[in-house]
Amino acid sequence: MASRSCTFVEILLAVILPPLGVFLRYGCCSMEFLICLLLTILGYIPGIIYAVYVLVAHGSASEESGRDYDALG
Repeated sequence: MASRSCTFVEILLAVILPPLGVFLRYGCCSMEFLICLLLTILGYIPGIIYAVYVLVAHGSASEESGRDYDALG
């Protein structure tokens, strides 16, 4: 249940500021973050679309690997 609430917060932040939601999941030097940052600079809507896609589509892959935010709480 905690991973769903973390995903919800990440998506909410991705709608407000797209690179921030991706940064929380992947870090600042990942390819996903850099693509999201570039798309957000070029246009706000493409940045939102990419950020939500990355968080939702790749979210199930990262949950399968066992990575979650329980250690931070």
